[in-house]
Amino acid sequence: MNRRLSAVLPLLLCACAPMPSSVPADRGPWQNWQEFVLPGKRSTVYETRSDGGRVVMHAQADASASMLRRKLRIDPAQIGRVQFSWRVASLIEQADLSDADVSDSPVRLVFAFDGDHGQLSARNRMLFELAQVLTGEPPPYATLMYVWDNRAAAESVIRGPRTDRVRKIVLESGPGQCGRWLHYERDLRADFRKAFGEEPGQLIGVALMTDADNTAAKSAGQYGEVRVLGRDGRPL
Repeated sequence: MNRRLSAVLPLLLCACAPMPSSVPADRGPWQNWQEFVLPGKRSTVYETRSDGGRVVMHAQADASASMLRRKLRIDPAQIGRVQFSWRVASLIEQADLSDADVSDSPVRLVFAFDGDHGQLSARNRMLFELAQVLTGEPPPYATLMYVWDNRAAAESVIRGPRTDRVRKIVLESGPGQCGRWLHYERDLRADFRKAFGEEPGQLIGVALMTDADNTAAKSAGQYGEVRVLGRDGRPL
């Protein structure tokens, strides 16, 4: 991969030019989600399926990386909790989310936040500028992911190996829960503070991402509905 693209790829996760969505507009909770490609990458296949009477999103990666995204505009004071679920059949044996060269995962939930770009380090400003040139969109100020890692301890925070504006909270570690639907309710504001040590800015996007490009492997994951709740507990 081009060295410049490799360096800024983490920043492209929620700032990529849209491609036509493969998700029909009438498919339950996924109607407002659109597929996005990453420059220079093959696309993961996202498709809705029925599972136990509900519509879930199935993602199939084959040495590929792309995401399914929903844009948001939620003021910091309104950010509350998030409810979601996922299931994987197996992990990617070679993957390690702390190593940029093999940073793949069968499931991740990605949140993009706005903020004061004037507070970025010189290195991050350079990476952000390059990412905007590649995509036509400025990257989010901060990107928080919920992930399933092969080895890192649950509830640990993994800093992006190329930029500290991407941080990952490990929800599951190892293969012990593979094959099961796992359900979560997280305090998004508290998790942001835990990961970044600061208050969140405006929440501007949420995305699913199943990828296997760095390991040149195959991987699959399924996602249940993602519900972002306000401080009053109501869906946003």
